[in-house]
Amino acid sequence: MLAPFIAALMLTAGQAATQSPEPQTIGPEQLKAAIDRLGAFDAKERTASSRTVRRAPAAQAVPALMRAVQQHPDQYVRFRALVVLSGFNDPRTRDVMARVLDDRNDRLRTVAYAYFEHSPEPSIVPRLLQALDTEEGEFVRPALTRALAAYAQDPRVREAFVKLVLSGQNLFRSAVIEAAGDYHVAAAFDSLMQVAKIDGPLQEDAVLALGKLGDKRALEVLAGLQRTAPRVRQPAIAAAICLLGINCGSHQGYLVETLTFAVKNLGYQDLLRAAARGLGALAAAGHEDAAAVLIETGAPARDPARAPIALALGTVALRNTPLTLELLDARADLHEAALLLRDAFDMLEEDYDEERFFATVRRAYWTAPPTAPERKVADALIQVLEF
Repeated sequence: MLAPFIAALMLTAGQAATQSPEPQTIGPEQLKAAIDRLGAFDAKERTASSRTVRRAPAAQAVPALMRAVQQHPDQYVRFRALVVLSGFNDPRTRDVMARVLDDRNDRLRTVAYAYFEHSPEPSIVPRLLQALDTEEGEFVRPALTRALAAYAQDPRVREAFVKLVLSGQNLFRSAVIEAAGDYHVAAAFDSLMQVAKIDGPLQEDAVLALGKLGDKRALEVLAGLQRTAPRVRQPAIAAAICLLGINCGSHQGYLVETLTFAVKNLGYQDLLRAAARGLGALAAAGHEDAAAVLIETGAPARDPARAPIALALGTVALRNTPLTLELLDARADLHEAALLLRDAFDMLEEDYDEERFFATVRRAYWTAPPTAPERKVADALIQVLEF
């Protein structure tokens, strides 16, 4: 019974030494053992097992992962198998995701909602709307509302989604507000304006969402908040006005100065987080220089300053992977930037989006010529992030 497990560990240990992205020959029992260890308590074992499965030939790995999602007795293994399966981009994945929308395992449902967020399918809309009445999990419902935002062009979704901006628990409303900005749900403008005028935990979310919408009608409220809002809200306001295309240079400069000040002076963690998040919002929207500031400031930093900057950069990597890879392509401190991303991914709990990032990097590796800078970047990320 131990032989397949020992063989799988020998294989993953060999891969850990080189982190080669090359496909690996692996026997059925070795693959099964690696899938079983996707739920290992030790993080290094889970990472090594995931890497082994990703490097198995798709024709072998995909059916084995599908069986694990459906039949494995360990619920965490089922979840991790579904996440790794999504990275193979196999057409059968769609049916697996549709089935687990009704699964009792809330982790599986979370992955499925994220899948349909990024793989829009109009026929799934009724099921997403129906789930609004039942999904209350702390991590599940935000994934559901992000998925709904991706379908906001549907009048049924738009009506239900906009109502969520002004109702429900703050934790869930925060995810709704962020998604409204990310998916440019213009119908949410008036509701976002109401939230932005109220000092509180959702004000920063609403301000950034208004900036992402790009509707200059928000400027009057944002300019007023520059005069009256607490200091900790000012970075979000500056980022939002920049996103509207107004005096972007000076507002981004303010964010950089604030971030630098908060890193150098202890006791300003809230301000540091707000500045990092503001720069992250600009970077995700396409401002490469904002992302560069996060790397230049975060790479040499140590906690507690490092963590908020890493989280901001990690969010940029997941929301705008092409920009992130282009930025890394031009950097001399590639290894340090990759380490900052590793810290981010260790903190973020967005397994499906991280798997999408890994899949994109692997494709970049294989499509680039052997001596191309793009392959160097992809290889560095594969080594440091251990996927």
